[in-house]
Amino acid sequence: MTRSPLLLFSFLLISSLLFTSGCKNKCDGPNLNVNSEQLAIDIAIIDDYLTENNIEATEHPSGLRYTITRQGDGNSPNACDRIAIAYTGKTLDGTIFDESKDPVSFGLTSLITGWQIGLPLLKEGGRITLYIPSVYAYGASGAGSDIGPNESLIFEIYLLRVL
Repeated sequence: MTRSPLLLFSFLLISSLLFTSGCKNKCDGPNLNVNSEQLAIDIAIIDDYLTENNIEATEHPSGLRYTITRQGDGNSPNACDRIAIAYTGKTLDGTIFDESKDPVSFGLTSLITGWQIGLPLLKEGGRITLYIPSVYAYGASGAGSDIGPNESLIFEIYLLRVL
């Protein structure tokens, strides 16, 4: 059975459009459609924390606060990338609830919104501290026994590589 080159081309074109449009939808970036009242509460709590601890942080338009301690000099991740990182996660009272000193890798789209917002601000080799409003973390549900409902978080992240 011979296949027409036009038929094969059409199949490849349609397949590539379907594949790339699927990735584009997954990689449009973080979902910033959150409860604005809770976001305002979270920002006030984070800003109080930063003031009390004499921390100067940059305000992202989303409401996230961050400090970059090293910008890095490699590639910056985008929403579709996998990343290799080391990190420490803490509550605002300083309790460490999660930590990875050895590199781990994740797809950026599988991570909490606060990371999706903050990590593209870095380049490989960069270090950032994210002050994440609860609405961009685990929200009203919290996470297990370590992260309460509507709890804002701090993550210190070392972006090792964009994979």
